[in-house]
Amino acid sequence: MYTSKSVRDYVLSTAAREPVPGGGSVAALAAALGAALMSMVCNFTAGNPKYAAVEPEIQRILAGAEALREKLLRLVDEDTQVYAKVTAAYKLPRGTDDEKSARRAAIQDALVAAAEVPMSIARAARDVALLCRDLVGIGNPNLVSDVGVGVLLAEAALRGAALNVEINAASIKDAALAGQLRSFLAAALPEVAGIKEEVMAKTMAVIAGGAG
Repeated sequence: MYTSKSVRDYVLSTAAREPVPGGGSVAALAAALGAALMSMVCNFTAGNPKYAAVEPEIQRILAGAEALREKLLRLVDEDTQVYAKVTAAYKLPRGTDDEKSARRAAIQDALVAAAEVPMSIARAARDVALLCRDLVGIGNPNLVSDVGVGVLLAEAALRGAALNVEINAASIKDAALAGQLRSFLAAALPEVAGIKEEVMAKTMAVIAGGAG
């Protein structure tokens, strides 16, 4: 389990001449860190009398960020596991017609699974970005830069996950399924890009005006 490694060991594993962890796993980790930053900002806001009016919303955002962080940490490892299944499928024997047919089916099943995991990462990254948008105007302004970092990580994670969806979808024979995968991304990518711009503009405005 890569999530049980130290940060240094995970980075070294990523740098090694090994196929995993790769871009999908790294994207999941980036989004998990973005969610963690949202939790931190909420924890520095919740319970403070200065922000009592937004306490219910802060608690909602905090609960969402906590759930997304845990989901994304699971996906850090799941992405490495589905890649192994794709590799194993391509190594299946193909000496007879039956073996060739079984191998083709196994490859398609593995590719679908390998696309669904980064799709889950992409959906979660979008949700992290939505929480950043909700938090930027109400969280403790002394930590507004952390909200900005969070939304940048969320967008990077979404874009990274999208690449991993696409590279698998390109080989999926089920055109309808591949189309569904691409349809979500076609809507989510510009949406989150817009959220990033909105959050960053508000972040910079708070910084320019003086956080405290």
